[in-house]
Amino acid sequence: MAHSNVDEAVATEAVDVATLVAENASLRDRLLRALADAENTRRRAERAAEEARKYAVADFARELLAVADNLQRTIAAASRHSPEKVEDEALIEGVRATERLLEHTFSRFGIQKIDARGKPFDPTLHEAMMEVDDPSQPPGAVVRVAEDGYKIHDRLLRPARVFVVKRNPKTEPSSQMEEAEAEFDSH
Repeated sequence: MAHSNVDEAVATEAVDVATLVAENASLRDRLLRALADAENTRRRAERAAEEARKYAVADFARELLAVADNLQRTIAAASRHSPEKVEDEALIEGVRATERLLEHTFSRFGIQKIDARGKPFDPTLHEAMMEVDDPSQPPGAVVRVAEDGYKIHDRLLRPARVFVVKRNPKTEPSSQMEEAEAEFDSH
């Protein structure tokens, strides 16, 4: 009888050890998952904070673009009229200095003007205001910028409003089928 109590105690201890090992493995797995979730949450929060820092001035910058536009219009209007007075020249130079200061401030905050003129039309950066005929330029080229576009870091702040050379349907087939038909007709 004493022997059966010992065997029973050993069997109970073996079951208890196996249960404890299984509980330990389960708790370890839950701990590792919780740590991984916490790390993922920390990384997401860091990315969100970085993005907030990077793009926090976007709305303010968008409002300042009107100021930049007006400075450019003033300079363009003044250069069309030859200034007759020295005071006018000083005033225009002051406007140019203000524009340079604004551009420098924009660049410090990651705001860049989109260089559109002479480039192929890109709907992700440009807004076509009108199509124009210009045989000296390739179809789809931006020939005039009505309003400069801007990006903040890698995001579009405002598209450039542009005039684009029309695509010529007679010289540029709109589909592969038309290309094949044109080639077939030539034989």
